[in-house]
Amino acid sequence: MGVVIGIDVGTTTTKVVAVDPGSGWRVAAYREYRLTEPQPRWQVQDPGMVLEAVDQALAEVVAACGDLPVDVIGVGSAMHGLAALDEGLRPVTDIITWADTRAHVEAAELRAEGRARELLHLSGTPLHPMSPLTKLRWFARNDTVTAERAHRWVGLKDLVLLHLTGRLVTERSTASASGLLDLGTGTWADSSLELAGVRREQLPDVLPTTALLELAPEAAGRVGLSPGIPVNVGATDGPLGNLGTGAIEPGIAGLSMGTSGAVRTVVPEPRLDENGRLFCYALTDDAWVVGAAISNGGVVARWAGDVYAPDVPPGPLRDTQVLAMASDVPPGSDGLVMLPYLLGERAPLWDPELTGAFLGVRHAHGRGHFIRAAIEGVALQMASIVDVLDTVTPVTEVRCTGGVFRSDLWRQVMAATVGRPMVPTDDAEGSALGSAILALYATGQVESLGAGVDLLSPPGDVADPITVSSKDRATYAQLRGRAARLLGAYDELQEYLESFTPRA
Repeated sequence: MGVVIGIDVGTTTTKVVAVDPGSGWRVAAYREYRLTEPQPRWQVQDPGMVLEAVDQALAEVVAACGDLPVDVIGVGSAMHGLAALDEGLRPVTDIITWADTRAHVEAAELRAEGRARELLHLSGTPLHPMSPLTKLRWFARNDTVTAERAHRWVGLKDLVLLHLTGRLVTERSTASASGLLDLGTGTWADSSLELAGVRREQLPDVLPTTALLELAPEAAGRVGLSPGIPVNVGATDGPLGNLGTGAIEPGIAGLSMGTSGAVRTVVPEPRLDENGRLFCYALTDDAWVVGAAISNGGVVARWAGDVYAPDVPPGPLRDTQVLAMASDVPPGSDGLVMLPYLLGERAPLWDPELTGAFLGVRHAHGRGHFIRAAIEGVALQMASIVDVLDTVTPVTEVRCTGGVFRSDLWRQVMAATVGRPMVPTDDAEGSALGSAILALYATGQVESLGAGVDLLSPPGDVADPITVSSKDRATYAQLRGRAARLLGAYDELQEYLESFTPRA
């Protein structure tokens, strides 16, 4: 068994990891790039910049492999991206990312028509501006020049596969996050294509996530490999994150927190809750990831630090100093509550127009209270998703990943709020490692996904659960119940806020 390489092409960073299963040797490379906002609500990537980052990071780990032979490359990427290609298969648009909400009107109109539940249960993708379905509808209505010029429409993963293999294809995981796939048949849904305003032949063929292509000669020359090496088409970053951290067994949920956040668990077949709060995306034919994502994760705490602690100088200690202010405040922030919808929200409300608020403000509240309430608001949002997941498949353990969990405060608040044993994992290459594990499975080098996890992420790598006092757990359990009532009444509150708060 030679070296296996896993690629994770993210929103602002590409991570590539190479692992020698026999010796445990591992090396990783990272390349960053910008997410730009050319107009309000637009969040896009430059295709050339992203593909160059893939080449550079891949070439770096290949060079580090030295004489070790590379057996297979697995590819993962962020989901919900969209780009148009011309007849020469060259991009004619930027990559429109999951964070782009230009299609908010299209999403709102489809919701008003009562299509949200139907589309979710058909495709597994919630009706939201993030989804390619609504973005395509936006192009058909608002940019007919590009729509007419588009010979093919592709996702971020599809572009990467084209770049590495010369083949224009997609795979079931990316397709299941597009809003255009029929989960039952595994093919593009005619009704969704009609809503999106595209033809079937404009979309790539859908392959199983275990399908293998070959590294093209041009790509091989760019990164220092021999042509013909198997390239596993792979899956999207969310499902691969669960795989890379070993959160694939029944009862184990994976919780990731960066700028945004998500909670996911693996089930053997497509599964959704009746109220439309969860997504369902493919990992393999018999492993599906059910969960939900929030738009307001670590970005909320960073915002609170910028607003309430502007005097803390920038530098490597800034976050620690800001969080120290919140650590001096008791759990519950002395009654101060934040609804953390700075960027609208995805789950569980799926409303990009939501605005945030602080409730229960008193004279005694200082800046530490506001910073802690921001962290608690995010944790309560994540806990609400765990509770919804629990109604679909019981959640007995949560494995958390993300840079915020280097902070003891974040760890304590999140562990106490989710109300279940929470285990920290090393997420430095989580989704990239998941790509490597899936590639091993696709080439038949391991008999199951679990065997791949055991080989590349041995059980000894799993830490002990975070210790939380019973008092803190009780405090946050009470807050969780109150937060559920707040969410239930939020429509009326939002209407009131909108009466004097202009939307951006």
